[in-house]
Formats: sequence, structure tokens, C-alpha cells
Amino acid sequence: MKKILVTGASGFIGRNVAESYLKDKYELFTPNRSELDCSDDESVNRYFATHSFDVVIHSAAKPGHRNAADTTSLLLTNSRMIFNLLKHQDKWGKFLNMGSGAIYDMRHYEPKMKESYFGTYIPADEHGYNKYILGKFLPQLEHVYDFRIFGIFGKYEDYAIRFISNAICKAIHDLPITLRQSRRFDYLYIDDLMPILEHFIENDPTEKSFNITPDSSIELLEIAKIVKRISGKNIDIRVAQEGLGMEYSGDNGLLRSEYSSVNFTPIEVAIGNLYSWYESNKASIDRNLLITDK
Repeated sequence: MKKILVTGASGFIGRNVAESYLKDKYELFTPNRSELDCSDDESVNRYFATHSFDVVIHSAAKPGHRNAADTTSLLLTNSRMIFNLLKHQDKWGKFLNMGSGAIYDMRHYEPKMKESYFGTYIPADEHGYNKYILGKFLPQLEHVYDFRIFGIFGKYEDYAIRFISNAICKAIHDLPITLRQSRRFDYLYIDDLMPILEHFIENDPTEKSFNITPDSSIELLEIAKIVKRISGKNIDIRVAQEGLGMEYSGDNGLLRSEYSSVNFTPIEVAIGNLYSWYESNKASIDRNLLITDK
């Protein structure tokens, strides 16, 4: 049984990986921060002194979103995390980095961006610039793969700011669903990431960087309508600004050429699954976090 290190196992992606069917196929190691602080050199050194792995799934990151408690030193912290892990390449066989579509520069997104679009612009924001630096470096390393994830949703995401969960939680609490402006997004259902991870755990592709994104994009307004339909409630959908904002989507042709049988859950089914999960965990939803949009 292969040994897999999952960093950031208390976060959105890492927690879902730890609870997925992958735990039955592999021996997953999900250390907490006291056991492994990826941003601390000595902590990483101590951990790898007694551990080795077939694969590292790196999902740990200091967040830079608008609900983060501290957005300072993003570049320093997140780059140290990954370089501390890469330094111990003799202790793991393969490295799967959970990257971001922010690598393409949020000021100049184009619909269905291909991996070859990378480098056309250098991101001005710190988060995107961090991804850009890694995007230049990681492909030079053997057995290291960069996953460029666009929108991704599922249980354990921050429902105070993440649109799909926010819309669902508002509907459950009979609040209006609100949008600043509708945009077209690529939204990957978190459960659909797991077979992709499994494929890359078991296979060694020639390419090193992949857009991890579904076949079709969807407007935020259409998502709001789906949530309303699933809820069965007569709640309002309020859009502050008419028209469509900049699209955030990527071309997944390279992923499909590597993993032709990849499947994506229909968006309405995925949203329905997540709606049911939130209904069963309604007591954990803080209504106060839904009243003011961030």
C-alpha cells in the first residue's frame, strides 16, 4: 500500500482528501501543524528524519482571500512551505502541488485559458505572483506536477465567502442569494478531484502542469437559480450589477489527453449533494456570517 503525505489536512482540500475513498486505497498521513509545520525549516527536517512517502499531496497554504485573518507575508510563507518540502526530495517519490488558476494573472483572464497562456502576463497580486514563481520552477523538477485549479467547491469550504456554499447556506436560512455581478466560472466539485489524484498517483505523465477544471463553465446567476430550485423556496436572487464580469475558466484538453476517462459530476447533482450535506449540518452554520457579504 502506497504511503501518501497530505499537507494542509485541516483545510478545505486536504480535509476532503483525508475523508475520501483514497484513505481505503492508500496509507494516508495527515499530520497537524504541531507535527508538521511546512513553513518551518526545522519542523520539516524533523518530520522527514523519521518519515518517507511514495507521494506528497501538497495542499497546505496560507490563505490570501478576503476572509483570511492575516494576509501578510503570503509569498514568503507559501514559498517556504513548498521549498522546505522539495528540499527533502529523497524522502518522497512524487509531488502533486495543488496550485491555482491565479497563475495566469487575474487582470487578464481569457475564456478557457490553455496551459500555454502561462507567462503571457506576470500577476500583480501576491497570491498570483507566488503561483507564477512556482509555475516557472516546478516543471524543471522530476516527478513534480502542478495542478492549476480554478473554482472548486464542496463541504468544509468557507461558506461565508465561497459562492456556492454561501448561496446554499443562505437558502437554508431563508435569506436572499446575493451576487455582486454574474460571471462565468469553472467549478470543480471536490469529489471529482479524488479520481484525478488517484490517476496521478498511479501514473507518470510527460507533461508537468495541468489545468484541473471541468468541461463546462457556468454563470453564477445560473448557480443561484439551481440553488433556489433545489431549495424549493421562494427566496430572492439579488444581483448588484448587471452584465457579465470577466470569465474565469481554463481549457482541460491537456488533462483529458492524459486521463481520457476523467468524469465530472453534473453541476446540479453536485450542488444537490452539497445542499443535502449542509441541511444535515445546519446547526453548524452561523447565520450571522451570511447577513453581511464580504
